Amino acid sequence: MARILLAEDEDVLRMLVLDTLEDEGYTIDEATDGDEAYQKIMSQHYDLVLLDYMMPGMTGIEVIEKVRRHPDKQHLKIMMLTAKSQQSDRERAEEIGANYFFSKPFSPLELIGVVGGILSDHPVD
Repeated sequence: MARILLAEDEDVLRMLVLDTLEDEGYTIDEATDGDEAYQKIMSQHYDLVLLDYMMPGMTGIEVIEKVRRHPDKQHLKIMMLTAKSQQSDRERAEEIGANYFFSKPFSPLELIGVVGGILSDHPVD
């Protein structure tokens, strides 16, 4: 099953996503800030990274900018999780290398469908 990094500083949301995806059989690693997320991305292999836009330390945007500088991380699938819903925020995330953009709040079933689609290379918009 796929290995996913979940980088989210909000404890309740992180636990909801963790429980939801573990129930589907995914292996989940956690990070509570941008610095920890970056270190884990650079030292581990992940099939998908779920990355909060606004986190302590480095923001999700800063994490992506640093990660995408590494040739061996160019094909890493990254999905931004965010309460920011402005089109300009979405464009900025995609411009720097986010593959997908998922707005909060969301239902667990919606998350399962989107993650499953991404990992099967059939993303759902």
